[in-house]
Amino acid sequence: MFQDREGPIESFEWGRYVINGVSHSQDGEGVGKDICVINGEVHPWEARKGHRLKVKMVQCVFGKDVSVLVIGVGVQGAIHVPQKTCNAIREAGISTVFIEKTPAACAIYNRLFHNGERVALLAHGTC
Repeated sequence: MFQDREGPIESFEWGRYVINGVSHSQDGEGVGKDICVINGEVHPWEARKGHRLKVKMVQCVFGKDVSVLVIGVGVQGAIHVPQKTCNAIREAGISTVFIEKTPAACAIYNRLFHNGERVALLAHGTC
């Protein structure tokens, strides 16, 4: 679905990422199928529950010195991001938000990272 030898996200396929040479998957590898990447560093995205992205589910990137947030809404785009959540992200000082299916979100994240942006990715790895 997604490959980029330059990384930091080297590949993504249903339920599995390779980031900085480390696998993260729904099978228990690494941090799992839902990830948070802040300026190249991987964290679990434990707050995501269900298919509606609430404000409390994105607060893990608030106060982390990022100006861009990329949200991967799943392979099929199953995650809904309400306007209230987008507003809260901007109120937290994150000026730009991209909302894309996860493969495209990975590509955007890598491009911004390599351009020197202070960027975070919240991505759902399945539906």
